[in-house]
Amino acid sequence: MSACFGPDLDPRLLDREPFRFSHRLMGHPALSLENLGRVLPALPAEQVFYSRSTRDTGEDLDRLHERNRNGLSIEETIENIRTSDSYVMVRSPESDASFASLHRALLDEVASMIRVRGAGTDVRESMLYLFIASPDSVTPFHIDRYSTLLLQFRGSKTVTIYPAWDPRVADQQACEDYVAYAAPRGPRQHPGGEAFGTAFGFSPGEALHIPFVAGHQVVNGSDDVSISMSIIFKTAETERMRKAMMFNRKARQAFSRFGFRPGVVGQAPWRDSMKALAYSGVHRTARLLGSR
Repeated sequence: MSACFGPDLDPRLLDREPFRFSHRLMGHPALSLENLGRVLPALPAEQVFYSRSTRDTGEDLDRLHERNRNGLSIEETIENIRTSDSYVMVRSPESDASFASLHRALLDEVASMIRVRGAGTDVRESMLYLFIASPDSVTPFHIDRYSTLLLQFRGSKTVTIYPAWDPRVADQQACEDYVAYAAPRGPRQHPGGEAFGTAFGFSPGEALHIPFVAGHQVVNGSDDVSISMSIIFKTAETERMRKAMMFNRKARQAFSRFGFRPGVVGQAPWRDSMKALAYSGVHRTARLLGSR
């Protein structure tokens, strides 16, 4: 029996579509406010980001913690999270021992999902993210460079997920630039793009899969502080798609003056594989030439 996920999880849907399922980690001691109050101040500052929360789904998430400082210390923010109108994001809390075993258990089950799905044999570049938010706060529209499983532990929220690769939602060139770390922020949602999202109501004990580069936004409920945690990861399949996006970006740069427009990634797996192979070959050749 799974230690982390419920029997309603269907691994065959991984990175094909968003889906909700249950998790078995309610009451885990690492996620208590008492433990968080101990762990967060002890983590390196570059792992803990906090700010005033926002109500604007069009905000720039990547710079939110710089522009919307709440004027409190992290200890004060956690102690007063119900009323301080704050948003806290913690990268890689598994560097603390209280989260390390939890991360290992999740890794084992994600690896099993990947194998059942046929998306590879191993989990790549995985880490945890922890989110603590005051009631009614919003996480603006954004995409991630990873696949995500998001687990809810306290409070409620609505997560709206948009189809990956859909040019009606966001500009695909902007997505490619962001995945290539060539843009300082992710793509903005197109006007009217909100019509294509699927909203998932989300409560403690539930989990949600957000596919690779699928745009999404979060609105936390007014009932309580929200505590959620995600495990993010790459697979052999998403790595091929990432390389195909890098190929598209290079091809646009080289041939756009001739009117060339590469096909959108995620529509034809055989074409994505060819692009990934081509990108890997060119990249490897460039490294070899550069080393001479």
